Amino acid sequence: MTLFDKFDKITEKRRDLEAAGVDPLGVPMERILSATEAIIGGRRTILAGSNNYLGLTFDPACVHAAAMATRFEGTGTTGSRMANGSYSAHLQIEAELADFYGMAKGMVFSTGYQANLGTLSGLCTGGDVLMLDADCHASIFDGAKLSGADVVCFRHNDASDLDKRLRRLGDRVARTLVVVEGIYSMLGDQAPLTDIVSVARKHGAYILVDEAHSLGIAGVTGCGVAESQGVQHQVDFIVGTFSKSLGATGGFCVSPHEELDYLRYTSRPYIFTASPPPAIIASVRAALADVRSRPDRRDALWQSAERLHAALTSQGFKLGAPPGPVVAAMFADQKRALACWQALLDNGVYVNLMLPPATPGGHTLIRISLSAAHTRAQINHIIAVFSQLQDDFAQAS
Repeated sequence: MTLFDKFDKITEKRRDLEAAGVDPLGVPMERILSATEAIIGGRRTILAGSNNYLGLTFDPACVHAAAMATRFEGTGTTGSRMANGSYSAHLQIEAELADFYGMAKGMVFSTGYQANLGTLSGLCTGGDVLMLDADCHASIFDGAKLSGADVVCFRHNDASDLDKRLRRLGDRVARTLVVVEGIYSMLGDQAPLTDIVSVARKHGAYILVDEAHSLGIAGVTGCGVAESQGVQHQVDFIVGTFSKSLGATGGFCVSPHEELDYLRYTSRPYIFTASPPPAIIASVRAALADVRSRPDRRDALWQSAERLHAALTSQGFKLGAPPGPVVAAMFADQKRALACWQALLDNGVYVNLMLPPATPGGHTLIRISLSAAHTRAQINHIIAVFSQLQDDFAQAS
């Protein structure tokens, strides 16, 4: 046995992809043209797999803010928040995020992954219980593992199963944190938060909602699914990322509990990581201001989502969820999914190919993430390409 023997299965999968003439992992983008287009393989290509939901990566205000911050504060902090990396802008974005959500406290992390890793491992420890939706993101499971807490999973989006499992905990429920997502990234389905929060509150458990894929998209003000379902102020913690709707990188946690500040002394991913650079914080602040002042971007995104969802449904593709910013076509046959992904790319449409075991139910997914910056003509082109592939691929989904 060697250190590398564990990679044998991965090697086999890579060979299968190479044999099929398809390489969906790490497609190089030779030049980014805009929030919705890039040059890939020498061809102008529509980006329909970027999670750039509001199209803010090229927004003039965000770009200007990032450039000015770099000019006056440099390219990086070179230190953690507890050492030399806490700038006034870090405090300002934390206050602005807390205000946006109507919460008492906010805390910023260097990546969205670290926001979950740092929040869960900082909040929970041995003897606590983390009750996770079975379809939660890998960062949530990794944060749970780092915490040392006991981990219990309940069936995806099943409030009655959550109710049963919380009941079994008895007195331990007072040390239990329920963790769900607003919009799940693979299929694009939403959590029934009204029911889930009601169950958690009935038993006296805490609840955390990851709004990574719903920030800026759902709710009257763009706070996410908890807002749209009327339970935002019954939630104990909201985690999110800067790398989707806000067009940058980083993450955060907000909470009505003043005790959130204690995580600054217990969260290893926060304590031992360099803080986000000035350009990132500046662009995120500009993006958050845009979310608060431009609801028309959300409206444009949902209009495109509904059009695309209706078109693919009429073409016979099996979709994973009702209309939303993520539209996922489900395939039982992986080879057909690979061929469909390649055909889309050959016709100037870049989407995500998601493979088991990372996907729910063992399906292979053609995953589209829409943007408010997509034009009507671009959505029409995506629909037209899928229509060309309909006879070959829809029935395999």
